[in-house]
Order: sequence, then structure tokens, then C-alpha cells
Amino acid sequence: MAGQVDGALWVRSFQPVDRAGVRLVCFPHAGGSASFFHPMARSLHPHIGVLAVQYPGRQDRRSEPGVRDIRELARRIAPELVPWSAAGPLAFFGHSMGAVVAFETARELRRLTGRPPVMLFASGRRAPSTVRDERLHQHGDEAIIGELRLLNGTDAAIFQDEELVRMVLPALRSDYEAIETYSCAPDVTVDCPVLALIGDRDPRVTADEARAWRRHTTGPFDLEVFDGGHFYLVPHAARIIDRIRARLATAAAVPGHRTDRPLPEGGGDRVTTEGRR
Repeated sequence: MAGQVDGALWVRSFQPVDRAGVRLVCFPHAGGSASFFHPMARSLHPHIGVLAVQYPGRQDRRSEPGVRDIRELARRIAPELVPWSAAGPLAFFGHSMGAVVAFETARELRRLTGRPPVMLFASGRRAPSTVRDERLHQHGDEAIIGELRLLNGTDAAIFQDEELVRMVLPALRSDYEAIETYSCAPDVTVDCPVLALIGDRDPRVTADEARAWRRHTTGPFDLEVFDGGHFYLVPHAARIIDRIRARLATAAAVPGHRTDRPLPEGGGDRVTTEGRR
């Protein structure tokens, strides 16, 4: 079962983060969990502290219903990040559905605190205002399982365990409903730089769709394309880590982001979780 810091269901850490100059908040893909980012936390420690969001409906939150609306999910996450934002600069990294959750959470955090994240890494996801007619959440279980096989981000052995597959399907279905019913106007923006990262063979995002993130930021924008599919970031983990380090090298000195405030209680504790699914 995933560990918790003083009952903090939403925000998890895997390494001490009290001495980090900037903290990177990571948002999982559809069906994903906070533990997906455990390797990233280990690689970035100690200079960049990784905080991972745990959505309802998975791992130790399996008994909770999933959130079927992206903006509602962001409204629940953002207040949990307010104390972390007060303690020092935050950057956001979201993969697939998580990129859109990160985008909306950045906007909500800005509304609550006046402090946007210093950087948004949007991985494996087309821009918020781009539209595809996707209705997977309305189809049967086999269609969702087929999608998992197509995207190749799930251990193949899991498909041999029918009980385990049935256990994760409710979270997947609610996540797909949230992202497939999401819409965004082209002029909605975040007040921070955006770096879009995609695989060149990703069936769920083209370079043009990723490039459209440019219109959703008031700051600088860049796009990087890697060899690979939807989960390109797994084989290219070292390169992704290098990109994050380079982009956040000066983030701790961003004006308006103090780094001497107390961390949320328990923020420096190490938390252990289940292995990545």
C-alpha cells in the first residue's frame, strides 16, 4: 500500500525534499499512479525535489470514486499544493492526461496564490484546445484493454491476471471520461514557460498538435520530439532528466518565490509506495 505523509492523500514524496531548490510536481497519465514517478524522484534528488499527485481510485485510494472531470480534479489538487507553493518555487510535469491536469492545476494555483509554477513540462499530450473525437470511456472493457496494449505503457504480464485488470478498470474508465470530455478555448493560458515533449510514433499526439501548446502560454515555448511511442519517456528517462535539470537550473531564484518558508508538515519525510504498475 502506498505510504502517506500525515494523511496527505493527494501529494506524495519518495525522497526528502526539504533541501531542494525547486520542487517538481508530477501528474500521472490515465490509469497511472504517483509511483510511476519514483525513478524520476530518485534521479533528481537532492537538488530537485519530486512531489507526485495521487488521484482517487487507485492503489491506496482504490476505494474512492474516480474524478470524471479534469477541472474538478484540478480544483481538488490545487489547494493541496498551496503550502508547497508558499515554501518555494514549484514546477509541473504531466504525462498524457496528466499534462492537461497540470495545465488546469497551474491555472487554479495561480488563482489561489498569485504564484504560477515556474515551468510546465507537457509530455505525451496534444495542446488543451486541440480536439479529437474520442469516446473510449463509452465502450466496453475490452476496448480499454486494447488501448492499453496499443500505448504499450503497461507490463504485459498484467494482462494475464484478469482479477488485477478488473481492479484497475474503474480508474481507467473515469480517467478516460475526464480527459475525453474535456474542452478548452484557444486563448486560455498559463503564466509560465511550457516545454512540450512527445514521441515521434505516438498515436495520440502529432507534432502539430503538440506545437499548439504555444498558444496556451504567455511565456516561452519549446517542443522536443523523441524517438518512440506514447511512453517514449521510459526508454529516454536519462535524457528527460537532463532536460528537467537544465530547465530548472535557475528556477529557485525566480522573483516572488521564497525558498525559506517552512515546508508542509512531514514534507521532508521519505514515503514508500507500491511498485509501478
